[in-house]
Amino acid sequence: MCLAQLFLQSGSEYDCISELGELGLVEFRDLNPSVSSFQRRFVSEIKRCEEMERILGFLLREIQKAKIAVPQEDESPLAPPPRQVLEIMEQLQRLEMELSEVANNKEKLQRNHLELTEYTHMLKITRTFIHSRSRHEALGPQYEEFPTMETDSVTGSTGMQRLGAKLGFISGLIQRVKVEAFERMLWRVCKGYTILSYAEVDESLTDLDTGEISKSVVFLISFWGDQIGHKVQKICDCYHCHLYPHPENDEERADVLDSLRTRIQDLNNVLHRTDDYLRQVLQKAAESAYTWVVQ
Repeated sequence: MCLAQLFLQSGSEYDCISELGELGLVEFRDLNPSVSSFQRRFVSEIKRCEEMERILGFLLREIQKAKIAVPQEDESPLAPPPRQVLEIMEQLQRLEMELSEVANNKEKLQRNHLELTEYTHMLKITRTFIHSRSRHEALGPQYEEFPTMETDSVTGSTGMQRLGAKLGFISGLIQRVKVEAFERMLWRVCKGYTILSYAEVDESLTDLDTGEISKSVVFLISFWGDQIGHKVQKICDCYHCHLYPHPENDEERADVLDSLRTRIQDLNNVLHRTDDYLRQVLQKAAESAYTWVVQ
């Protein structure tokens, strides 16, 4: 080992140091130990490299998630000249922006698909609630929806009906683990002036916020009057229920179901095309990923 001192012109210093780096035979002494890292002349280049490493890390994670192999070259690529570094930076920034936009659009599509799927389950299951109630009314004695309300012996109408209150419905989905607490809260707050019917969805649904697959329950709440309806609405919000409009009759339900089937099919086609496009972008990026990392 010998100690040497190099004098380089500013125009050729990068190329000379790069060649020495490829040989791997030189160790440099710091002649400015008192200067902090942020005061060095090359700090902007270092920051640029750190930013490129961050983008490359993001790219490699997306490539690995898509299960795409990254081809490796036999010979290690040389350090790029400054102009090429800027070109690589621009390429990486464009790729990151494109992948982020595609990922955001895909997430929106998936959320929309999940909402339409939940709405479909809600319409199918609540139909069985309504039909079962209708059978009870047809087969049994007069069905009293709110037995705790006193009925006038002369007019035969409840106090709610005399006040002009209308029967309303709120329907949606809630996580299965929350059902018991949800039912207790409804009973306590609404003084029993609600009827809750619920059934579990056969299909497991994915929560896009957590990424977990969980079981959900479809519920239908019947209530009298706007005041009770507002209370029910607030309770549903507290338990993060996914609420969907309840149709007034079977004809409207059938029309909505047909519309939902068409929209879900269209969304599936768009999601497939989005996945194909995303894979093409990642495959193109994977071809240069190894070289970019080494450089």
